[in-house]
Formats: sequence, structure tokens, C-alpha cells
Amino acid sequence: MPMDHALPDTLSVRWPDGTATPPAETDAAIDRAAAVLRAGGLVAIPTETVYGLAGLALSESSVERIFIAKGRSSTNPLIVHVDSVEMARGLASDWPVAAERIARACWPGPVTVVVPKASHVPDTVTAGGPTVALRCPDQPVARELIARLGEPLAAPSANRSLRLSPTTAAHVLESLGAKVDLILDAGPCGRGIESTVVDCTVSPPAILRPGPFSAAALAAALGDSIAPTSDATPDAASPARSPGQAARHYAPRTPLEISPRSAERVSELLRAGKRVGWLTTRAADARTRRIATSAEVVVVPMPDDPAPHAAMLYAVLHAVDKRSLDWIIVDEPPARDDWQAIHDRLTRAAAPEQEPADDESPPPASA
Repeated sequence: MPMDHALPDTLSVRWPDGTATPPAETDAAIDRAAAVLRAGGLVAIPTETVYGLAGLALSESSVERIFIAKGRSSTNPLIVHVDSVEMARGLASDWPVAAERIARACWPGPVTVVVPKASHVPDTVTAGGPTVALRCPDQPVARELIARLGEPLAAPSANRSLRLSPTTAAHVLESLGAKVDLILDAGPCGRGIESTVVDCTVSPPAILRPGPFSAAALAAALGDSIAPTSDATPDAASPARSPGQAARHYAPRTPLEISPRSAERVSELLRAGKRVGWLTTRAADARTRRIATSAEVVVVPMPDDPAPHAAMLYAVLHAVDKRSLDWIIVDEPPARDDWQAIHDRLTRAAAPEQEPADDESPPPASA
């Protein structure tokens, strides 16, 4: 079993593009991670979306450790990561045509398919539900680790439940500390936002959580229609079919608000004596530049293209959340399909907190 420790080791796992095998240092780090996982430990692994808190998916004790480390509700299922379509099929009691088409078109990549689970998949993984969420990450270290283990990994985001997802190894360390046994550091995640989750047990397939693959892109991959994301929040007492469906999720400690008239809202808060962080795609506007002269506002320019916007969103929120501010104001995203995932994450981050978080001290003031 994993040894007690103050903080986990963080091992660099660089793997240059175009190389078939990892450098020696990365190869040794993957072997060490595999040993920790086989011993029942938890390893923070890089993916193209966010860092995952990985444990052996077919080991109930490892999966239980994930839930405890994150403070995660038992009704919130885990995504199981595989290294191939063949491994995914072995975890399903039925493999729908839609799952096959999506996997062949989009894997490795940031799309998760929900399919009927095989009997040997622990109920703890699926929150007691009849389906399992599967994906093949587009990150060579993660896939190589799964291949060396010869079995899948359960790997939700490597952070305390409902808080901001981690897109760097430093975010993992800040959030989980000694609750994780080892961290593999591959640098910042390229996508920066969680995978699209598609329910392949219904017809047409339905998006349960929007992500990097839009509805239009998935429809093209399927060669068929796809049902849009539902706005309904699942019953908290019943097993969810997908993670990321809680009304409040992906949230900083600082109150966050989405505003269609963000300049006016920031000005109002400044007049009320509040310290404000403002994420805006209109940083070059004259009015924004005037507001930015105030010492009580931190203006963060954000891209007006959804892909780079998503890639930096969590990292920016992590940084702003450490500034001891009163509010974070975010420009309302465009009402377009390619912005839907960002709108989803911000809407959940802005939702009111139902009860005090169980992990918290205030964020440190900036130096």
C-alpha cells in the first residue's frame, strides 16, 4: 500500500511530439506510476483536458480512495480511461453503434461515451448506475501508463470536489496535497476543459456534458443527429449518468458572476468599494482601459476564440482566485454551439453554494 508522506513527488514526463518512445526519465516515471497504482495508490496524471486523479478502475479499494481524496459524492460517477477501443469494449455489456462511430472518429480525444456497463466494472465507479463512462485520452503518457498496466484507470479531475479543475501539476498539489501519492507533470493541459460526454444508450445519442467536441462536430462524426444538452439538473440522491452535472461545479472560492454588461457591473462594484477580477474579451476597448486604471480591479484579457479561451480559463481562474478579491466578473460568452462548454462551466461556477465547502481556508493573498 502507499506509504504515508507529507507531499507527493512530482515527476516530469515530457514526451516530444513525433517520437515513438518516451525519453528515459519519462519512461522511468511511468514505471514508477504503474507501481504506485498496482499497490493501490493514487497518481495525478496529465490528459489533454485536465489533470486526472487516477486509480485502478477495477479495484474497489482504489476507487474508494479517489472518492475520499476528492470529497466526492457517491452518486457522481467516474470516467474510466482506456488505451484503445478494444479495452473500452471489454468494459461494456453492449457496445452501441453510436459508441463505435464516435470512438473511431474521435479517439484518442476529449470525448467520453456512456454505454451499458459490464458486470465486472465495480458499482462504485458508476455510482451504482447501469452505465459506464469511457474515454481514450489524447495524451501519450496517460495512454502508455494504461497500456503498461494492462487495465483501465478511473480518473476524475485531480482536485477537491466541485472546485476548479486543475490544468497544471501545481494546481493538483495546491488542491490535493498529500491525498495523492504521485504527480506526473507534463506541463499545462492543451484543451483546458473537460471532455464532451455523450450518452450512447439513447437514440439519438445525447450530450450529457458539453466539451471540446461540439454538437455539430459529433453529429458529423456520427453521420446522424445528436440530441442537445439538457438544462435539467439530475436528482442529487440518484446516480448520475455523467460527471459534471451538479448545479454548482468547477467553482473558485471567490464569488463569480457572468455578466452581459460586464463593464457596467465592474464599475458598480468598484463604486461600492469592492475588489474585482474581470475576465474580458474586450480588454482593448477604451472603456475597459479606463476601468483598468483602478488599483482595485484586475483585468485579464481573454481570447475571443473558444478553443484558446477554454485552454486558459481554469488557469486564469486559479490565479485570480488567489488575489483576495471580492468578486470575479466574466463576460457572458456568445450564444453559439462552439461556446457551449465554456458557458456550461461558467454557469456552474457562478451557481450559489448550497452549503459550506468541506475543505477550505481562504485563498492566500497575492505577494
